[in-house]
Amino acid sequence: MTLPLIGIPSDVYDIGINPFHCVGEKYIAAVARAAHGLPLLIPSFGPGPDIPPPAELFDLDALVDALDGLLVTGSPSNVEPHHYGGDPSRPGTHHDPQRDAITLPLIRRALAEGLPVLAICRGIQELNVALGGTLHQLVHEVEGLADHRGPPNEPRDVKYAPAHEVTLTSGGALARLSGMQTWRVNSLHEQGIDRLADGLAIEARAPDGMIEAVRVKDAKAFALGVQWHPEWRFWDDRLSTALFAEFGTAAAERSRARSSRVVHGRVA
Repeated sequence: MTLPLIGIPSDVYDIGINPFHCVGEKYIAAVARAAHGLPLLIPSFGPGPDIPPPAELFDLDALVDALDGLLVTGSPSNVEPHHYGGDPSRPGTHHDPQRDAITLPLIRRALAEGLPVLAICRGIQELNVALGGTLHQLVHEVEGLADHRGPPNEPRDVKYAPAHEVTLTSGGALARLSGMQTWRVNSLHEQGIDRLADGLAIEARAPDGMIEAVRVKDAKAFALGVQWHPEWRFWDDRLSTALFAEFGTAAAERSRARSSRVVHGRVA
């Protein structure tokens, strides 16, 4: 059986004197072990100091056609506010313009072509921006909203521990997958959804009203975003396991459909 090919866009980090394209191991492991897919790390070839023109070094349409799923991960970086008409970022804010340049058009093309999409943390923010929504740059400074950042200077087990409940939308995908009305999730984000894109529907909210999960309304296939990190110890959380399993099933269905088209094309 051929594993579905699931693309994961990279972050760009300076390590020493050189930029590296990287993806966190926990996302790769969740794709391989929970979604039962073959992870493909996608370089973020947006404009950068070491990338000569043209900035996009591969055809995004060809990439989408070759993939069976797209996982858009979390990241320490924030989406640059000019992508959604926001105020300039405060000095010292970590951005990744090369990632923005790839993920935003890639998300739009993936959805247009019916590619299954799972967007996590920064990913749900990119999903919202890609479809025309806006973001709070500093959620903890917005009146009425809580501090959704993780505790500083703590080990990973503490940072990624459940932090608050979310209320799941009745009749939504997450309510169906969990069989519950609420779920406890971790929380490690500074940015968050402000104005929801027209093409998205709310799947979960935090107690302060913060949008914590969305689905694409008219998606041709699985297309969900969550603000928390289901990839962290997914095997210990029933909703996380179910979420990745459903994403993987959708990717496997696309893989079988692509294989069928290739076979029939050869026969014809």
